[in-house]
Amino acid sequence: MTETLEIKITKTSNSRLAQTDFENLPFGQIFTDHMFVADYADGEWKNLEIIPYGDILVSPAISSLHYGQSFFEGLKAYRHADGKISIFRPDKNAARFNKSADRLCMPALPEETFIQSIAALVDIDRDWIPSKPGYSLYLRPYMFATDRYLGVAPSKSYKYMVLACPVGAYFSKTLRVKIEDHYTRAAEGGMGYAKSSGNYGVSMYPARKAAEEGFDQLIWTDAKEHKYIEEMGAANAMFVLDGKLITPIAGDTILDGVTRNTVITLAKEWGYPVEERKVSVEEIMEGAKNGKLTDAFGAGTAATIASVGSISHNGEEYTLIDPKDREFSQRVLKTIDAIRYGNAPDTHGWNYIVG
Repeated sequence: MTETLEIKITKTSNSRLAQTDFENLPFGQIFTDHMFVADYADGEWKNLEIIPYGDILVSPAISSLHYGQSFFEGLKAYRHADGKISIFRPDKNAARFNKSADRLCMPALPEETFIQSIAALVDIDRDWIPSKPGYSLYLRPYMFATDRYLGVAPSKSYKYMVLACPVGAYFSKTLRVKIEDHYTRAAEGGMGYAKSSGNYGVSMYPARKAAEEGFDQLIWTDAKEHKYIEEMGAANAMFVLDGKLITPIAGDTILDGVTRNTVITLAKEWGYPVEERKVSVEEIMEGAKNGKLTDAFGAGTAATIASVGSISHNGEEYTLIDPKDREFSQRVLKTIDAIRYGNAPDTHGWNYIVG
């Protein structure tokens, strides 16, 4: 039997719920009334609390600011038609959280601490979960080093926190994407598979240059030859090519996405051919040119299923068929949404019911 965590709870005396415009929810900019905090010191996690959302005091010397020991996760909670609240596949995020921690020489967080801390925050702020289709409560667990020490060595103290944001769609349109063949997001032997904050910092400059050219997202390629597709800026890259679901295999440089895993699981159950392998830029561009590439999308927690409308490489740009006419991605999006919102049987046990 799982032991229930002892979490100290201090509720806000000044809720912002009534002043929040739920018709206007820019992604990641509106936060709920509370947040979860915990500290790691002397080899153990302690001071588990839910407190009112607000600023925190940190030393200007904390090592995460100087040496990059910080990472995060992203997952969502949903309101079902019958009033139940669920979190989608938190066990997968818990496992990946600790994989990132290990890569960055940071302490593991017990899976039940991860799940219960998030569930407790969701329970207290459940009134913040939107009820509109396509809306959810985005959850951001993260950890950062807190030693006051200017030296390149793993910290001995850390802080774990969870924030919550009511959100709508991450992308509001079909994406125009560019295959990046100069800048690099991650290299073999690096930490591309971890959700390290640094992975996102290094991607901002190339993404800005692409945005100046009118593109919505980059598709990253391998650091060695730039011949193989890796992932999109905000999601795993997935394609339907010649009747098969094709996606780069997760490894050193590619995040093992929870939504990616969900899509692959469903596709295999439907008898759909699935190939997790190296995916060359050449075959994708040729497929876009000859019509064999019938679907392309990003799969991620924030984006869910983000349709790619056109793909550009070396000045050549090809427009794909209308997303509304794409059989696979439409089916997988409707199926995932039906499960997450409690409108279809959860045969995999993916929904963690809160309270």
